[in-house]
Order: sequence, then structure tokens, then C-alpha cells
Amino acid sequence: MSDQTVVVAADAHNVVSADYFQSYSVVGLLAVIGVLFVAVAFGAGRLLRPVVPTPEKLMTYECGVDPVGEGWAHTQVRYYVYAFLYVIFAIDSIFLFPWATVFADPGYGATTLVEMFVFLGFLAVGLLYAYKKGVLAWT
Repeated sequence: MSDQTVVVAADAHNVVSADYFQSYSVVGLLAVIGVLFVAVAFGAGRLLRPVVPTPEKLMTYECGVDPVGEGWAHTQVRYYVYAFLYVIFAIDSIFLFPWATVFADPGYGATTLVEMFVFLGFLAVGLLYAYKKGVLAWT
């Protein structure tokens, strides 16, 4: 191997690494600009806002309503369970769309069909468990 080949290879390596680090410097510069933008916005808000604390402003409130009674309220857990069930099924429906596109590709039909039935089986077991526990009974 000649010396000229080694020099050309070294120069090509330097060009590739320079481009590599230049792309990271652009990302770093954008991150710094973003942080500065947020810092300037918060600083301007702090300088421009009026600061007049009154007892009414310092009082705790809930959705604009003055607090009455104790700070603790009894909340039924089943409402959270409904929310979790909704999130689970919403996320699972998101997985159905990519599956449908892969299912249409040649050569993947039987495999993706079996995988989807296994996936739907897990969902059905979870739904059956929630039904057996009485979570789905609205009382």
C-alpha cells in the first residue's frame, strides 16, 4: 500500500468525522438556543408581572370554587379503573393499524394473523378478569 493511499484514507476519515461532529454541533446549538429562549421568557414574565399578594390570592381553591370542609374527599377507585381500561384499549387499538398494513404484505399473512390472535387473546383475558372482578358493573 502506498503512502498516498494512506493519506487519502486519513483525509476521508477526517472529513467524515468533521461532518459527524458538525451535525452534533447544530443539535447542541439548537438546544442552547431553546434553553435561552425559555430562560428569557421566564425572566421577562418575572420582570413584567405585577406582584400584589392578597389573602384571596394566597387561598387554596379548586377550579375557581372556594374550599369548604375538609381537604380530603372520598373518591371511588372504580373511576380510575375505567380510565385505565380506556387507556389500555386505546393503546391496543393503535397496534391494530400497523398490524393491518403488515398483514397486507405478501408472505406475512399467516404469521401476523396468529400474532394478532395471541394479542387479542391477552386482551380478552384482561377484559374477562375485569368483568369477573365486577369492575365493569356500573352501580
